[in-house]
Amino acid sequence: MLFDPRTFVSQVADLHAQAVARWHNQPLDNPYTGVMAVVCQQHQFNFQLWHEEDIARDPDVGDDRIAQVKRAIDGFNQQRNDWIERIDETFIQMLTTGGVCSKADARLNTETPGSAVDRLSIMTLRIYHLREELDRDDIDDLHIAKVQEKLRRCGVQHADLSQSLSELLLAIFSGEKILKVYRQMKMYNDPTLNPQLYRKAG
Repeated sequence: MLFDPRTFVSQVADLHAQAVARWHNQPLDNPYTGVMAVVCQQHQFNFQLWHEEDIARDPDVGDDRIAQVKRAIDGFNQQRNDWIERIDETFIQMLTTGGVCSKADARLNTETPGSAVDRLSIMTLRIYHLREELDRDDIDDLHIAKVQEKLRRCGVQHADLSQSLSELLLAIFSGEKILKVYRQMKMYNDPTLNPQLYRKAG
């Protein structure tokens, strides 16, 4: 075994939580190396995407600002997906370096480790902002109860997803499952594939 999947998933959870708290008080940073640096970079794009999405839903924001936000959202979402692929590429490099080969009867999984890390990133952002809701001065008991129930559910989902990711990585690094990089192939940011863009160019 090249690395311990449970340790990795625990480190990812710590990175996600610590980075979200840190980035709300200081500029984005990435003090990590190796696969954790890739995880951190992918998390940054989710962090930026989350806050642009908040602005986009403000009914008092003007049309010009909304247009800027929409373009930022498209860019961050593209980068978010690119770095999901980068996480999976990093794992494939680790498998190759470690000489891990898939067994003849190895199976594919419907979700890659990169996609699961992405979902954990988003869940961590959701948990952080739900906890912020409990610190407000203008809330009542009903709001508190609603938020606490959402936090409880998020905690269960985060734990379940973490366990599933640990099991998937264990199966991949033991050769029981195959890891492939599935390209998102987003079309809307490609000037050769988005009709709104290439028609104007022509």
